[in-house]
Amino acid sequence: MRGCGARLVWLLGLGLAWLGPVLGGEDKDGEVVTGEEGEMLSDELGEEDGVLVLHEHNFARALSEHRLLLVEFYAPWCGHCQRLAPAYAEAAVALRNESRPARLGKVDATAQTALANEFGITSYPTLKLFRDGNRTHPIDYTGHMDMKGIVRWMQRRAGPSATRLQDTDTASTFISSQDLVVVGFFKDLGGKAAQAFYEVAMEMVDVPFGVADATELFQAYGLSADTVCVFKKFDEGRTDFPVDPAQGLDAAELTQLLRAHSLDLVMEFTSETSDQIFSAKIPHHMLLFLNKSSSSQLALRDGFRAAAGAFRGEVLFVVVDVAGYGANVLTFFGITPSDAPTLRLVKMKNNRKYRMEQDSFSDTAISTFIQAVLDGKVKPHLLSAVPPEDWDTRAVKVLVGQTFEQVAFDETKNVFVKFYAPWCSHCQAMAAAWEELGERYKDHEDIVIAELDATANEMENITITGFPTLSYFPAGPGRKMVEFKGSHDVETFSKFLENGGMLPEEPPAVPKTPEDSTGTREQSPPGTGVSRDEL
Repeated sequence: MRGCGARLVWLLGLGLAWLGPVLGGEDKDGEVVTGEEGEMLSDELGEEDGVLVLHEHNFARALSEHRLLLVEFYAPWCGHCQRLAPAYAEAAVALRNESRPARLGKVDATAQTALANEFGITSYPTLKLFRDGNRTHPIDYTGHMDMKGIVRWMQRRAGPSATRLQDTDTASTFISSQDLVVVGFFKDLGGKAAQAFYEVAMEMVDVPFGVADATELFQAYGLSADTVCVFKKFDEGRTDFPVDPAQGLDAAELTQLLRAHSLDLVMEFTSETSDQIFSAKIPHHMLLFLNKSSSSQLALRDGFRAAAGAFRGEVLFVVVDVAGYGANVLTFFGITPSDAPTLRLVKMKNNRKYRMEQDSFSDTAISTFIQAVLDGKVKPHLLSAVPPEDWDTRAVKVLVGQTFEQVAFDETKNVFVKFYAPWCSHCQAMAAAWEELGERYKDHEDIVIAELDATANEMENITITGFPTLSYFPAGPGRKMVEFKGSHDVETFSKFLENGGMLPEEPPAVPKTPEDSTGTREQSPPGTGVSRDEL
């Protein structure tokens, strides 16, 4: 798993996506080696704060002695790893005391390069689960990066992932124990449908899962065939998903259905619900921005809710209070509190936003608008800042959404653009070099050096996936774009430009060690909605 969590979020800075070695030589018998600093490494399993300290020479022993072993591959200098360390240690202690013990280990991937290469470690921290000594097919960690998340994820894998319900009393108690539970009714708990259900239960660790095969329970809940039931203390109370006898139960489809139905039909965006909203992975979000202090605006929620039912699972309906927690995301949508009430639909895969005209807030108008977007009949609403008066007289041209097209795709110019974020430390570090590059080429008639704040401006057919992104738009017909992937210094930039948008051939470089999840390009923070690539 990549550091910081690989989710699309749309809240800037708050974790949301509207806005998503050193190895010594082995001696002859291979049992004890000497590290670079003279320490003796053996196959003994040492610990730090309850976490197994693993390296090349004790890794196999750890796998053989522990049926469930979660391993963190880290770098000592990695900030994300340092923040995870206390929670990881707490989880290790908690799991060690379980009736079905699971262990946690860690590998310094900067020192143990053989292990890092074996398991394809490209960012820090990366967590992988090794089950039953299987070294060739570890499972990527998919839970939350905190103590409770790690413990729950491991408990589900230690099993059982679902509670066996024996009779009506245990079933009733289980169903009433939480606001939402999922129960699978299967006539054969060893069958393929039940196994798919157990697989889903292992992943959805925040929801209690139960299973039942007793005839009396089928009768008590009015069922005659295999069915997955969602019981909840809100909205419709119960939703049944019958298992298709011919097609069986698809784990991915069931997971998506359960995620959609585990949420309120209409969510309010708060600090408590933000994680639920984005972990549901619903492809579209329909947002009603309003001021909760206005009774007339609050009344608009009725029509909003009335429209929601028909799009469940495809569109998540969310109310955002512009005077409350939602104030943090307004700039991402290019709106102000005075614009409320207003509606936006966000397509989560590419963060495109669609604005509904505010003639009506009726459920019919909302439904018609959403269907039109889903059918591809509505163009996205693209943000654009106002261009500075001197934007085209500077050495580095300052582009905005409304000027980007005419500059970048000018057939007479070779245009080199830096897409940046004001908060990005990597962008800040290369700012001086980019200005110097602009000065160097300001008198070249066919070369333009430019920059664009990608948090305040959007382009219709270009999606930025990390900061800074450097793209070259060569002169000539066609809409060509070449991404620059070299070092961020003036001389390398110049070589790239002088070579027509390509770096000259260089001798093969020594492979770099994996980087912290901030990488040499900074991930977009929560709130920009740009995918969080770790490069």
